[in-house]
Amino acid sequence: MGIKRQKTLIHWNYFLSIEEDLYKLQRYVDFSKDNDSTFSLEIARILMAASAEVDVVLKQLCIAIDEHSTAGNINQYHDLITSYFADFKDFKVIIPTQGLELTPWESWQKSGPPEWWTANNKVKHQRHEHFKQASLKNCLNSVAGLYVSVLHLYIEQAEGAGLLQLPRLFNVADKNFGGTFMGRYGHSFAYRINDLSEEK
Repeated sequence: MGIKRQKTLIHWNYFLSIEEDLYKLQRYVDFSKDNDSTFSLEIARILMAASAEVDVVLKQLCIAIDEHSTAGNINQYHDLITSYFADFKDFKVIIPTQGLELTPWESWQKSGPPEWWTANNKVKHQRHEHFKQASLKNCLNSVAGLYVSVLHLYIEQAEGAGLLQLPRLFNVADKNFGGTFMGRYGHSFAYRINDLSEEK
């Protein structure tokens, strides 16, 4: 049994709007390793917007996998998502124009979220003490984490080149790339998403 198809692309469109803000940010902060620790109000805003949307998307992804899911936080999402999607934590996001490769979910464990997720919570709740954690590195990984999450939520559309409008910055590793398509409504990528539904 496959994942439940999503009726609208509202989360894809919201991701694109956040990614557009990130795209504009590079006019002021170069996306290089030398700037990993750079922090600012705009970086904090993008970090918090992306992380909040990740929480919404992962909750929907759990329900799409199992309509009876009651998972309600980042630790509870872990087992269901990683047992269904074999490569979720290893999914790589590329920023070709900057020569960057991100694996935003690599350190995710049931007992603890990725570094960027923890940083977001500290910036959100204790900004007066932890504002420096609104860093470029955490921001890039939060938006990349959202990209990965949305692709998995919309797996049917992603694999069928149905996610219209190409991301401005992000691409995927060769193993997850299925080509570029031009249709009536514009360009789109076809993605390869590894799920285990046929084995279940």
